[in-house]
Amino acid sequence: MGRSSKKGPFVDPKLQKKVDKAKETNDQKVIRTWSRSS
Repeated sequence: MGRSSKKGPFVDPKLQKKVDKAKETNDQKVIRTWSRSS
């Protein structure tokens, strides 16, 4: 069963940290992830 639309998508905290850092520095590189839950 999928996740509730009210809760929104699950993002691994470690991956979210990388995304936030990339946005902060305006970095356009691809962020690779092996987290199957994200």
